[in-house]
Amino acid sequence: MMLKNGAVKDFKINTQCSAGNGYFLHSTAETFNIDLKEYADKAFSAKVMPCFGYGCAVFMQTDIVNFQRQGWQAEEILAGLADVLPKNIWLYVAQIPNIPKLGTKFILQGGTQRNLAAVKAQVDFIRSRFAGLEEEPEITVHKFCGESGAIGAALESIRLWQNGKQTSFIGFKAVKDITFVTHRNENTRCHFCKNLCLRSFIDVTIPGSNKKSEPSEFKSKIQLGQDAQRLIVSNSCERGLVEDEKQMLVIQADVTQVKSQNPNLAELASKAAFWPYKPPLVADSPARFSFLAKQKKRQTLMNRRKNIKIGIPRVLNLYSCNPFFSGYFESLGVNPKNLIYSDYTSEQLYKEGNKRGSVDPCFPSKVSLAHIHNLLFVKNLKTPLDIIFFPMIATLPNSELEGAIGHCACPTVTTTPESVKSGFTNESDLFKDNGVRFLNTYVSLDDPGRLKDQMYKEFKSIFGLSHAENNRAVEEGYKALDVFLERKLRDPARQLLKQLEEEQRVGIVLLGRPYHNDPGLNHGILEEFQKRGYPIFTQYSLPTNPEILDKLFAEDIASGRIAHPTDISDVWQVSYSENSSHKIWVAKYVARHPNLVGLDLSSFKCGHDAPIYTVVEEILENSGTPYFSFKDLDENKPTGSIKLRIETIDYFLRRYREDTLGNNKAYKVASAEEIDSELVAG
Repeated sequence: MMLKNGAVKDFKINTQCSAGNGYFLHSTAETFNIDLKEYADKAFSAKVMPCFGYGCAVFMQTDIVNFQRQGWQAEEILAGLADVLPKNIWLYVAQIPNIPKLGTKFILQGGTQRNLAAVKAQVDFIRSRFAGLEEEPEITVHKFCGESGAIGAALESIRLWQNGKQTSFIGFKAVKDITFVTHRNENTRCHFCKNLCLRSFIDVTIPGSNKKSEPSEFKSKIQLGQDAQRLIVSNSCERGLVEDEKQMLVIQADVTQVKSQNPNLAELASKAAFWPYKPPLVADSPARFSFLAKQKKRQTLMNRRKNIKIGIPRVLNLYSCNPFFSGYFESLGVNPKNLIYSDYTSEQLYKEGNKRGSVDPCFPSKVSLAHIHNLLFVKNLKTPLDIIFFPMIATLPNSELEGAIGHCACPTVTTTPESVKSGFTNESDLFKDNGVRFLNTYVSLDDPGRLKDQMYKEFKSIFGLSHAENNRAVEEGYKALDVFLERKLRDPARQLLKQLEEEQRVGIVLLGRPYHNDPGLNHGILEEFQKRGYPIFTQYSLPTNPEILDKLFAEDIASGRIAHPTDISDVWQVSYSENSSHKIWVAKYVARHPNLVGLDLSSFKCGHDAPIYTVVEEILENSGTPYFSFKDLDENKPTGSIKLRIETIDYFLRRYREDTLGNNKAYKVASAEEIDSELVAG
């Protein structure tokens, strides 16, 4: 946990697995028949020790076996494990190699700190990171390291009680007499969604309690005792908290109401990007007479437009640019119903279609294989496609950023269509075999003149295009982009932001790339915050009205730091990557708006996000704005750690609102736990 001015500014948890370092040391000591209390003495008696590689406990367990075969003694292995512990914490879990940037004060807490070998390893590691610096770290071991978490919980309980909360604690005597029975089998499995979670039922009986299970028409597969109360755990969503479908529907209705009151503009953007935009028809009028073969051929191609079927994957920068292509095709006469999109990213879609990759790029790029597979082998079977269109978008449309050097897309993202194509044509041309033409047109969306030429060359022989109608279609594509941004995203965002200001509420801004709007890529993180009562904004949905920008950036302009509200030259000079530049500008926007906080989502191996991590973080932290991040997202979804992090962020945001925005009693964000308990009871 990182603190600044006495307040928690961020925290790190293990997103790799659920293993605990302290437990691993404990179990290893037991393997050698050494009492945990003797761990440090044994480790300190070693004169040498093996060098473990930090990382997963499974691999470290393998290393232990190998070291034993090599003749290393128990005390030497214990010393080596203690020595690698800080690397596991700082480099593997927290991923903070530059420890001095956090400050100079460190408090070691948790039961592991009772092991002096682990303490010495931590102290030595932290001090080594300050070698050659003028500052020295101040390292303290918590006096009650094993109980520090419980002490914190008690202090928080006092704070809540002082704020008027009433306790529901049943008392130590009653706790002592509690009995319970746990059930976990096929009868506890949840069938309210496709996850089919295997839940645990904990039937608790409190002697002398006035609370008794209410009689119900619903009959559980596992009978509940007369005086027992059932607690259901190991559910992945709120629906799994109950057994009765009627109760589940009540819970679902309430969650739906909370979501409707707190719009998720990322979800809206993920849908609106693929809506039809119904532009005016700009195609040339059909010729009255077609005598020449060339004229007849063109007329035939023009007549085909309304029937041609084009498959488009829901991936990458199409989440922000597809309205252009939709507007282009529709204005030429392509039926909107014949623009057929792949399904949204899901675990099933990925598993079924991601078997042809020869390289391992970021997950958003890698999942594109599965989307093309979905178009070719699922959509094409239902509605035969003529074309699969997956453009190589080299440059993105000019944003409002003043003085940007360029508007380039990520090169990995740009070239993904070409690498995907090779996956389906390596041994045989699967597109040709299935009667589909694959087009990975190279386009420059920041240069209208060049773009007109690129689109004309690609589609002149497919649509029978003339230069004039192609140019008009490109212009309609840009208009569709404007409609998407202004009417579909920014108009609702303006109303939402105004509402937040009036009610002194907090909204979360997604600091991410356009394709992080895809719920399959963001792992449903945004929806979880929405369920907790936080509206979600995207980068491109933030209003850019002059009166809003002038209000937010007036001080910067007056001081001469920047010349325009959308200028980022004061914090970032190399503004050639459009999505990176826009992310930095939005961070500045959020840092200056009291009702917005930043949530940074980034994918594993994102080479364009990595250089701006620190820039974005410092912009927000220097303004005192809460900033949280989920970095290195990939195809794996660590549900447990994600949920824990969301719950903790929710707590921090409540404290932030209380301390910064004031306690407006007319407004209350209900936590998932509060919603669940109230609905189950009611």
